[in-house]
Amino acid sequence: MSVIWIVVPGLAETPEEFGRVVELLPDEDVRVIDPWLTPITSDVDALRAAADVPSNAEIGLIGHSIGGLAVLRWALTRPLEVTRLVLVDTSLTSETGWRAFYPGTRGDRAVRALARFLGRIGLPSVIGTGLRRLSVRVGSMSNHELLSKATARSRYGADSSWLLFWDELAGSWELAAEVQKLVAGPVGALAPTTLLVATGGSSRFTATRWLAGQRRLAYKLGGTVEVLPDSAHLVHLDRPDAVAAAVLR
Repeated sequence: MSVIWIVVPGLAETPEEFGRVVELLPDEDVRVIDPWLTPITSDVDALRAAADVPSNAEIGLIGHSIGGLAVLRWALTRPLEVTRLVLVDTSLTSETGWRAFYPGTRGDRAVRALARFLGRIGLPSVIGTGLRRLSVRVGSMSNHELLSKATARSRYGADSSWLLFWDELAGSWELAAEVQKLVAGPVGALAPTTLLVATGGSSRFTATRWLAGQRRLAYKLGGTVEVLPDSAHLVHLDRPDAVAAAVLR
C-alpha cells in the first residue's frame, strides 16, 4: 500500500497555499487539512478523520510551524501509524506562550471577547486581507501569494477569523507543552524524520538561535536537518521543491 501524506498547515494558513507542494508530488497521495474546518490543535483522531485516512493506511506527515507540533505529537503518541515525518520550520516545544492567556483563563476570555467585538464591528473585513498580504510579504522571500482575492477575503475578512486565529495560537501553547513532555525523556522508535529550517529573509534575524533549537530537537528525534538559507518561514511558498524533495527521499 502506498503512503498517504497528510499536510498540517500552520497558524492562519490555508490548504490553497500548499498547492505548489501538491503539484510537485503528482504520484503521491497528498491530503491537506483545512485548519478553518479542523483546528490544527485538534486531537489525532480529529486530524485523521479530517484527512479521511483508512484505518490500515501507511501515513506520512508534513507539518509547518505549529502544524509541526501537531504532527510530532501524532508521531510520538502513535509511532506505529507514521512511516515518515517532515517538519517544515516547525514551532519548537519551548514555545509555550503565556500561561495567563491559556485557554479558559481570564486573559483568554478577555482576548476572545475583544476578538468577537472586533468581528461584530467588521474590522476583519476592512483590514483582514491587507494583513494577509503583509504576512506573506514578511514571511516569505518570494512574496508569492497563491490565494485569489476572493479566497483571501472570505477567510481573512470573515467576522470570526480573528477569534479562530486566537484559539489556534492559545491552543498551540498547550500543544507545545504537551510535546515538550513527550520529548523530555528518551524518545522511542520514531519514523525517519527530516527537519527543514528556514534562515533567509525575515528569518535571518533570529537564524542562529532558531537553527540551534531545531538542531536540538532533531537530536532528540534522531532526525536530520536541512538548512534553507533561501527561504523565510513560509517555506511552502519559497521552497515547495524542498518540501517535495523531503517527501520523495
